[in-house]
Amino acid sequence: MVDAATSRLSGQSTDPGSFFLNVSQSLLQKPWRPRLGDDRLALTLSQRLGVPEIVGRVLAGRNVTLEEADDFLEPSLRRLLPDPSTITDMDKAARRFADAITTDEKIAVFGDYDVDGATSSALLARFTRALGRELEIYIPDREKEGYGPNIPALEKLKEGGASLVITVDCGTLSFAPLERAREIDLDIIVVDHHQAPQDLPPTAALINPNRLDDDSDLGTLAAVGVAFCLCVAAQRVLRDDGWFKADGRSAPDLMNWLDIVALGTVCDVVPLKGLNRAFVTQGLKIMAKRGNPGITALADVARMDDAPGVYHAGFLIGPRINAGGRVGRSDLGARILSTDDPVEAAGIAYELDRLNKERRDIEAEVLGQAQLVAERMMQERSRAALVVEGKGWHPGVIGIVASRLKEKFGRPVFVIAILPDGTAKGSGRSISGVDIGAVTATAMDQGLLLNGGGHKMAAGLTIETSKIDTFRTLFEETLEAEVETARLQGGLRIDGALSLKGASRDLAETILSAGPFGAGHSEPIFVLADASIVKADIVGDAHIRVILGGSDGARLKAIAFRVVETPLGDALLHSEGRTLHLAGKLKLDNWRGAKGVQFQIEDGAWA
Repeated sequence: MVDAATSRLSGQSTDPGSFFLNVSQSLLQKPWRPRLGDDRLALTLSQRLGVPEIVGRVLAGRNVTLEEADDFLEPSLRRLLPDPSTITDMDKAARRFADAITTDEKIAVFGDYDVDGATSSALLARFTRALGRELEIYIPDREKEGYGPNIPALEKLKEGGASLVITVDCGTLSFAPLERAREIDLDIIVVDHHQAPQDLPPTAALINPNRLDDDSDLGTLAAVGVAFCLCVAAQRVLRDDGWFKADGRSAPDLMNWLDIVALGTVCDVVPLKGLNRAFVTQGLKIMAKRGNPGITALADVARMDDAPGVYHAGFLIGPRINAGGRVGRSDLGARILSTDDPVEAAGIAYELDRLNKERRDIEAEVLGQAQLVAERMMQERSRAALVVEGKGWHPGVIGIVASRLKEKFGRPVFVIAILPDGTAKGSGRSISGVDIGAVTATAMDQGLLLNGGGHKMAAGLTIETSKIDTFRTLFEETLEAEVETARLQGGLRIDGALSLKGASRDLAETILSAGPFGAGHSEPIFVLADASIVKADIVGDAHIRVILGGSDGARLKAIAFRVVETPLGDALLHSEGRTLHLAGKLKLDNWRGAKGVQFQIEDGAWA
């Protein structure tokens, strides 16, 4: 079955510049390129590992070597978790954290308002609670305080008795606030993963695998992954000090909190390779046990029926946690993940679900306006990258809007919301192969930004409105060559071709054995060649539901998301008897207890 399903690939050219099924420009203006240039590596992996050929193809197409394959298919923390001391400043951070626990100092966590910040904050709260201590969680208000530590907040924590503040998913670029912390004798440990400059702010310890002087090779970790390493290191210090032997104390099992680590790792869209892959694979198993009341409550309000996967974490649970920081109370995400009270968790989950619906309405309005601005700019002249701004746009949704515009226009995008006080907040998203974190750091170095930072695929900034045009010029000109290279090398990467009859549930389950899929390990894209549209109708929010037919009489359910009023959507709704090549993902379909399969259409081309 699997061999037959993928047999069309044998006729594909191994030339990396070739096009799959000769599609040089699809309905969505993308070239289709074969992901795998040489079948021999796939066959070798399949035979040596004893896995189906399709799994070998998926691994080979993602540059997984034979030496890496075992850890990739069965990632183990025991094998992949390094000594935390390899991270610069980790030993200093672990010692200071452990001393604060043993002397019962008041500790506070200052977290970012996104999922990575919420999960990092909750992880440290659960760790200290398991050791018989409580810490205070402080999450800033996105609109009133902005990103990262601020002087009034740190002064307030000091006045409240805190002697140690751990910043999570922020702090690397917070020079003035951390200078003030030193002046008031408030120790700071920074736990971060954003790009770092040569000079760093004053701290008790700054653990960030993306420091220029860090050799740990862990720069792809999300902040929650770094926080987990801190917990491992601090627990080791406590054990070496003999603290657990006193009064019959026992060390907590850190593995029980991998569900939180997996959630933050997935939602921060870091590559699912190496240690991240182990975090997510093992964390999803913990999540399935429903031991965290907050994650359980969020799964229930999202009406999750399946075992949790990357999709559920990234698109059902994550957005609801983010909704608190975007349009509601920023601390709700950290609170729901750290509580042990199911009743409290259910109440917060209900509120986050309501806020998520509100967020979607606000997002739709801002997206419509931002898209008009972007289209007008592209009509003026073609641009390698886009910076769009507008008054009255809610700063809590501009990151999502930037993602939507990036998908539509196929280029890096910054969306900037102009605020009443004359400043503006921006959020950027990039395409594969283009680093917007670096250009944001450059703008910060040049004095264009009041605040800013990020990583390759996402960044944020605060800027005076008078400097937006200068930033736009820098953004476009700096990225022009990178974007051109990314386009020449880009396109939709196709893993193989399937017949409608071959697109079975058994095949979908076999493909899943090469997962979990996510950033850095993309879900396989297959092509259904010469498919007929038996039926198509619009459902939900601009989606199109389809019944596909093949020449052999086979039928297959399919769905295309957000394609109404696009060339792909028009083709699906008005094929008029013509056949299409359809590219997409093969998905399990468990709707209402069914055990079927569905094709998620990503692109199409006329046959």
